[in-house]
Amino acid sequence: MQRLRSRQQFQVAMAGSPVARTAHFVLHRSPVDGPSGAAHAAAGRPLFPVTAPWLGVVLPKRWARRAVTRNAIRRQIYESVRPLTGQLPASVHVVRLRAGFSRDQFVSASSDVLKRAVRAELQQLWSRAGLQVATGNPSHVG
Repeated sequence: MQRLRSRQQFQVAMAGSPVARTAHFVLHRSPVDGPSGAAHAAAGRPLFPVTAPWLGVVLPKRWARRAVTRNAIRRQIYESVRPLTGQLPASVHVVRLRAGFSRDQFVSASSDVLKRAVRAELQQLWSRAGLQVATGNPSHVG
């Protein structure tokens, strides 16, 4: 699993229509070797030098104001995709937060309750994208 680093990589990945949605997340997918995947950076190097699954995360401050919350959500996203590595197609994937989690319901910026809610919704997102999510230990929230 490769991670998206540059703005150009994120733009290519998010150019297509979303593959799956939940109440708080959207999954965008774009082929690595397609016309957009073959795009080259300004230096003449390919944007995606390896034909493998790529993953990026977009967490706007608009929907998660506190850095602690954004970092907790980011960790949950990367941990939720770890068991799916063998199932992911060689494409560029971006998980984008599209709505905020209620501060009334999740008072703490990084609580176990918030992490479990994020993890459950991410499992829904991956299953809606056609990936089989193994239900592991739900008490482990990382």
